[in-house]
Amino acid sequence: MRTGLLKSHSATVSLITRVLDVVAVLLCGALAYYLRFGFDGWLVPLDYAVLIVIGGLLAAILFPLFGVYHSWRARGLFAPAARVFAAWFLVFSALLALLVLAKQGTDFSRLWMAAWAGIGALSLMGVRMGVFAVLRALRRRGYNRRDVVVVGTGSAARELIRQTNEYAWAGFRVAAVFEVEPGTRAPDGVEPKPLGELPAYLDCTEVDEVWLAVPLEQGARLRAVLEALRCSTANVRYVPDLFGLYLLNHGVSEILGQPMIDLSASPMEGPNRLLKAIEDRVLAGLILLLVSPLMVVIAIGVKLGSPGPVFYRQERLGWNGRPFQMLKFRSMPVDVEKSGVQWGNAKSKRPTPFGAFLRRTSLDELPQFVNVLKGDMSIVGPRPERPMFVDQFKNEIPGYMQKHMVKAGITGWAQINGWRGDTDLHKRIEHDLYYIENWSLAFDLKIIGLTLFSGFVHRNAY
Repeated sequence: MRTGLLKSHSATVSLITRVLDVVAVLLCGALAYYLRFGFDGWLVPLDYAVLIVIGGLLAAILFPLFGVYHSWRARGLFAPAARVFAAWFLVFSALLALLVLAKQGTDFSRLWMAAWAGIGALSLMGVRMGVFAVLRALRRRGYNRRDVVVVGTGSAARELIRQTNEYAWAGFRVAAVFEVEPGTRAPDGVEPKPLGELPAYLDCTEVDEVWLAVPLEQGARLRAVLEALRCSTANVRYVPDLFGLYLLNHGVSEILGQPMIDLSASPMEGPNRLLKAIEDRVLAGLILLLVSPLMVVIAIGVKLGSPGPVFYRQERLGWNGRPFQMLKFRSMPVDVEKSGVQWGNAKSKRPTPFGAFLRRTSLDELPQFVNVLKGDMSIVGPRPERPMFVDQFKNEIPGYMQKHMVKAGITGWAQINGWRGDTDLHKRIEHDLYYIENWSLAFDLKIIGLTLFSGFVHRNAY
C-alpha cells in the first residue's frame, strides 16, 4: 500500500462508506423483522420492505447533511460513532413522523421498529468505530499521511509540533517550519526556514496543510504570510497563539454574520442550558423525595442540639455573580459570627456536637436541593462563596471570576478530588475551571456517582 493511496482515493472511500451505510440500514431492518416474526423465507412483506427502503433513502439523504462523512482524523475514537448515532436517531424520528402523517403508525409492529432502531444504531456505530480504528492504525504506520507546514516558532507552534509527533494516529507530519520573525526560538529538534523561502518551498513540495501559528504580537506579519500563500492549493488554517492567556471553553462563534474567536464563554447556552436545567430539576426532585424522611430527622436533631432556627441562610454569589440565599442545616450556634466573618479556619468555629456530625458527613448541605429546584444552584458546579470573599479573591487568584460562568453546585470536580474546606484555593479554582471547560452530561453524572460513593465523608469536610 502506497503512503498516499487512501488520500488519493478518498472520494471513492467516502462513496463506499455511504453505500455501506444504506446497506446496513436495509439489512438491519430485515434482520429485525426476522427476529420479531421468525424466519419464514427470505422475503419480507411488501409493506415492511417499502418502509425499510424509505429508511435507507432517508439515511442516504440525511447522513451527509449531519456531517457523518466529514474527516475525523484528528478527533477521538468515539466522535464518529456519536455523530452517526445522532444522525440515525434523526432518520428514525423522520421515519416515525412520516408514519404518523400517513396515519399508518398502527400498521407496523412496535417491537420490530424498536429492534430496527437498536440494531441499526449498534451496527452503524460498530462499523464507524471499526473503520476508524483501522484508519488510525494505518496512519500510525505512515499511510494516508498529510504533510503539514507550520508557519511560526512561538508557543503555539511548539505545541502543535509536539502534539503532531505524539498523536501519530491522526496522520499528520510536520514537513517544515518557517519563522515569522528572524532569530525567534525554534521548536525542539526543528530548524526553521526563513519566511521568504515559503513560496519556493510550496512550489516544489507537495503539502496538504499550512498551519499559521502566529503570535498576537506578530499579527502585522500575517498579511505577508498570506501573500506568500496566494498560489498554494493547500488547506490554510490559522492557529492564533493564545498560550499564556487564561481561556475557558474557547472556540469559534458566528455573531451577526461575523466569525469570532471565543476566549472565555459559558458552556450553558442553547441546548446545553436546557439539558442542564432538566438534569437539575429531575434529579433534585427525586433526591428530595428520597431523603425527606432523613431531613425531618435532621431538623429535629438541629432543634434539640441548640436553640435557633433549623435552617441557616447565607448570601452567596452564583451564576454571573448574582447573589442568592443558600440554605443549609444549621450546624453552629446562632451567634458564632458575632465577632466577624473569616474565610476558612472552619475547625475553630465550634459547631454543635450534632452539627459537627452533619458537617463531617455533608448532610448539612441537603437543603441546597431546594436551591436547585428554585434555579439558584445546580447539583454539580463550583461551590459558591460569600460576596466579601469574592471581592477579595477575584484580584488574587487567576480565573477566579470565571467560575461564575455556570451555576454554583452542591458538589463538584474540586470537591470529589479533595479540594474542599481549608485547602489550596488555587487548586480548587483549577478544578472548577477544568469542569467548566469539559462540561458534559456524562461528566455531571460521573461527579454525582463519585460523590455518592466517596464525596460525602472526607477528611477535609468539617
